[in-house]
Amino acid sequence: MPSRNFSEYMGGWLYGEDGYYATYKNIGKSGDFYTAVSTSKFFGGTIAKHIISLVDEGFLEKNGTICEIGAHHGYFLADVIEFIYTLRPKLLSTLNFVIIERFDDLQKFQKNYFDESFGDVVKLTHYKSLSELKCDNAFFIANEIFDAFPCELYYKGKTGRVEGHNIEFDVDDSWIDEKAKKYHKDRGEIAIGYEKFAKEMASTCRKFEFMSFDYGEMVARPDFSLRVYAKHEVIPFFDENIQREELFGKSDITYDVTFGHVKDAYEEAGVEFIELKAQMVALVDMGILELLEMLNENVEEKIYKQELEKAKMLIMPNFLGERFKMIRFRKL
Repeated sequence: MPSRNFSEYMGGWLYGEDGYYATYKNIGKSGDFYTAVSTSKFFGGTIAKHIISLVDEGFLEKNGTICEIGAHHGYFLADVIEFIYTLRPKLLSTLNFVIIERFDDLQKFQKNYFDESFGDVVKLTHYKSLSELKCDNAFFIANEIFDAFPCELYYKGKTGRVEGHNIEFDVDDSWIDEKAKKYHKDRGEIAIGYEKFAKEMASTCRKFEFMSFDYGEMVARPDFSLRVYAKHEVIPFFDENIQREELFGKSDITYDVTFGHVKDAYEEAGVEFIELKAQMVALVDMGILELLEMLNENVEEKIYKQELEKAKMLIMPNFLGERFKMIRFRKL
């Protein structure tokens, strides 16, 4: 196997022909990891409430586009639509729903799921990339997307390359050096593709809001965070006992997001940074507690308690609430 840079290796691991995300994968209890989407429908419900508030304030037109990027199952956008139907059903006939999904198998799964869930009530449009979408006014949403961008590995002035499944730090790369200095890293991950992604989104739409949830911090952590998730086991990538060849393409590989890098990429593309918040703060601010109170008033206590326990996982500091962050941007 020829030597290659780490971003190519990680891209093959996640997105190659036999890569982890190239085919349908279970997420949640039976999968390799949990996400906010797999935890509670009220994650999508809270986003639906926020979308309605954008319409009410006049930022989002009634015929605007609601676009999820990297939808995997399609459950998140479906939850959003279900709550829009509950809270403001008339919007279902005017809003346009879009998923950006590069893989044909996942597009097929999403389409079938939407057909089973909504019949012909909701029209779903697929695009393989943001560059294919052209719209006037939109709300973009993504859950755990920035941690899935391929990255390069950096250690004390040298960029890593991959020999087989081993990493050698002996490459000089001026672009990686520049980013490492900018984000005060002497070791760690440097994401590849944020700049292109931000420019594509900025050119897609005249006026939009973009919201994303991911784990990380505004300032880069001072060490490697690269890790593999396999059946809810977390394996540090540089663990001396890791079997990379066996895990390649069969498990998720990820790292902590440096939100300062995301922010800079969007601002360079002419998009305004609005805020970075802990997920628990963001969901409470957008009305998750009001949605739970509505549920309490309309269902049996047993059902309410079940949904409340699931929703707590979204906002509890020791689960998803604090480690995950919401970042938000607007193009006006």
